[in-house]
Amino acid sequence: MGCHVSVLMPAYNEAENLLEVIPATAAVLDGLGTSWEILVVDDGSTDGTRGVMEGLRSDTVRYIRLRRNAGKSAALSMGLDHVDGDLIVLMDADGQDDPAAIPKLLAELDGGIDLVTGRRATRHDRFIKRNTSKIYNGVTAKVTGVPGRDFNSGLKAMRRELADTLEMYGELHRYIPVLAVWNGFRIGEVDVEHHERLHGTSKFGRARFWRGFLDLVTVKFLTTYTARPFHLFGGIGFGIGFLGTLMLAWMGISKALGHAIGTRPALQLGVLLVVVAVQMVSLGLLGELMVNLRRRSSLDATADGDLR
Repeated sequence: MGCHVSVLMPAYNEAENLLEVIPATAAVLDGLGTSWEILVVDDGSTDGTRGVMEGLRSDTVRYIRLRRNAGKSAALSMGLDHVDGDLIVLMDADGQDDPAAIPKLLAELDGGIDLVTGRRATRHDRFIKRNTSKIYNGVTAKVTGVPGRDFNSGLKAMRRELADTLEMYGELHRYIPVLAVWNGFRIGEVDVEHHERLHGTSKFGRARFWRGFLDLVTVKFLTTYTARPFHLFGGIGFGIGFLGTLMLAWMGISKALGHAIGTRPALQLGVLLVVVAVQMVSLGLLGELMVNLRRRSSLDATADGDLR
């Protein structure tokens, strides 16, 4: 293979699991015939993870500790800034991801894919979690147009150049494949084995489901309308304005026929819709102005660099 491989493992209160997962992962990496490292990012754990990692640290096993729980996206972002590998594997620390699948993922990268996700063919999770994930995956594929059946799998492998383009915050780690496609990379999925959690309980509650869909709106906006905000805000504005205009036209006709309209709710609603429409269109135009100014600044900076 000839590439340096980094395994990035975010962990939050997974001390017991790390004692088993890290040696198992190291054993698989030893068989790759290339240099490797494991980087554990402790996301503010309170269960003794720090002490466990002090005993596991070595030349190939590294450890970063966040002072507070910042979330998986923040932990991954921190880890991606510190890994050294040409090929990067993302892997959860709860023992559900199978380290034996790492060679299969890396083989897909050798085949020309930039990001490969380990698709959990048979999931060992609660019934509710399995089925809400099916809904989430289906909606994500439909809304974004990115093919995939397991976007949120924690087991992924990617090239360094793709990792360098990722900006993750909030819960955007769920949409790494979508962000990769948006940045022009090729993605794929392969079936991998999924295990029962070794120890402890899941750290994600019911709010995870709703946060995921809210972040889907964020990703859709970032990947579709960042360069053309008027298409979104202007489209909404014209739609609302059309409805408001129809209502005001109706009120105008009623007034012409001799009906009193001063206290009609339809008149007030029509005026409100037209005002909101003007605001939305104005917001879209301001967004276009900001995008244009940013592009000009970027072009000026590029031209200035070429002149030098």
